[in-house]
Amino acid sequence: MTYLNNLLFGIYPYVALAIFFLGSLIRFDREQYTWKSDSSQLLKRGQLRWGSNLFHSGILFLFFGHAVGLLTPHWLYESMGVTVEAKQLLAMTTGGVAGLLCLTGITLLLHRRLTEPRIRATSKPMDIIILVWILVTLLLGLTTILFSAQHPDGSEMLLLANWAQHIATFRPGAAVFLVAVPLIYKIHLFFGMTLFLLFPFSRLVHVWSGFAALGYLTRNYQIVRQRD
Repeated sequence: MTYLNNLLFGIYPYVALAIFFLGSLIRFDREQYTWKSDSSQLLKRGQLRWGSNLFHSGILFLFFGHAVGLLTPHWLYESMGVTVEAKQLLAMTTGGVAGLLCLTGITLLLHRRLTEPRIRATSKPMDIIILVWILVTLLLGLTTILFSAQHPDGSEMLLLANWAQHIATFRPGAAVFLVAVPLIYKIHLFFGMTLFLLFPFSRLVHVWSGFAALGYLTRNYQIVRQRD
């Protein structure tokens, strides 16, 4: 069990991150014409608008919330007067709201892609796989809130943060922090790390272009016009 724990949470994170960065670079270098999200705006636009906006708003908040919450040393929070309990309550509340927004959005997007014959016909297998994978990861994350509520002292949150900070700074022994963590957190982490591994092989690569463009936040919507 200790070997498996070390493999999944001490070695696998670096494998996933290596494929995430190198795979994205290779795809950009070799297959730039596939570096897009394959817009289906012409088909069932109403459901796309709601689903896309809710999904992107929720998942962006969750991504940056996880990054800040896990990678910021706790002494920095303490210096600002934020206790472990307060930090966990904030994470549970904001993460729960963002998670429900994202869940609503991805459910609409997945339903649209599976039930609209024209969209289904133009969908690649990875388009559906990545949506289902994100959905499962999201459901697991929302489930962890119930377990966190049973430990309001924030002890498990500190263990997860220590693990993430050890991984990010290449310090040994990161997997030790997760030995006593409940299984639901470990499954959620595994699905989350695997999402990075799948990233270069899916339409998610267009996220790089969004973060790289300085005018991303103020950009105009892409308008797709039908022929007369």
